[in-house]
Amino acid sequence: MTNALPGESELRDQLVAAMQRLDALGLNRGSTGNLSHRLGAGMLITPTGMGAGELQARDLVWLGDDGSLRGDWQPSSEWHFHQAIYRARPDLNAVVHTHSVNATALACLERALPAFHYMVAVAGGSDVPCTAYHTFGTQALSNAVADAMRERQACLLAQHGLVAAGATLAQAMKIAIEIEALCETYLKALAVGEPAVLTEGQMAEVIAKFRDYGKTARR
Repeated sequence: MTNALPGESELRDQLVAAMQRLDALGLNRGSTGNLSHRLGAGMLITPTGMGAGELQARDLVWLGDDGSLRGDWQPSSEWHFHQAIYRARPDLNAVVHTHSVNATALACLERALPAFHYMVAVAGGSDVPCTAYHTFGTQALSNAVADAMRERQACLLAQHGLVAAGATLAQAMKIAIEIEALCETYLKALAVGEPAVLTEGQMAEVIAKFRDYGKTARR
C-alpha cells in the first residue's frame, strides 16, 4: 500500500472485522454507524455511506490531524467527533459509533443511562451521559461529544445513537456491546417502574475494582 504507516495493513483488517461484527450482532444496519482508530498523526476511519457487507480494507480512509486525506473515498460524515474525542482524550485510540436499537431508543428519550447496574462503570463513571441533539456531522455535535467523553468512555447522542471509545479497538467494542445490553435491560426495567440507582460511593468502589479487573496474573 503506497505511503502506508507501520502496522496499517493489520489495523485495516481489524477495523473491517470489527465493522462486520457490529453488523452481525445487529448493532448496526446498512451504512449506519462508523468506527476509527488513531494512526500516526491522524486516524483510519470508515468511509461515508458504505455498509459492512461491502466494506474492504482498502476502502478505509486515513484522515490526518491537519485535514489531509489518503484513500479513494470520503471519510464518514461523523469524522468530526472522532477527531474531537482523540484531541480531548490522548489515552483513547479507538472510537465506535452505532445506531444500536436499545441505546438509540434510550437516546430518543433524551435520558442518560444511570447506575441502575454496577456494569455501567465499564464506561468509566457512574452513568453514561446523553448529549443534547445536534445535527450529524456538525461542530456542535463534536463539541457535545467531546464534553461528554472527557471523563467517560461512552455517551448517548440524543435522537441519534451511541459512541464508545477505548485504549484499544477491542476495548471500544467491548464497551459498545456492554452499553447496548445495559440499555436493553434498563428499558425493560422502566416498563415495570423506575429502577433503584447505586450511590456515588457504591459506584466509586466498583470503578476502583475495575482498574485491576482481569489483570491478575494466572497462578
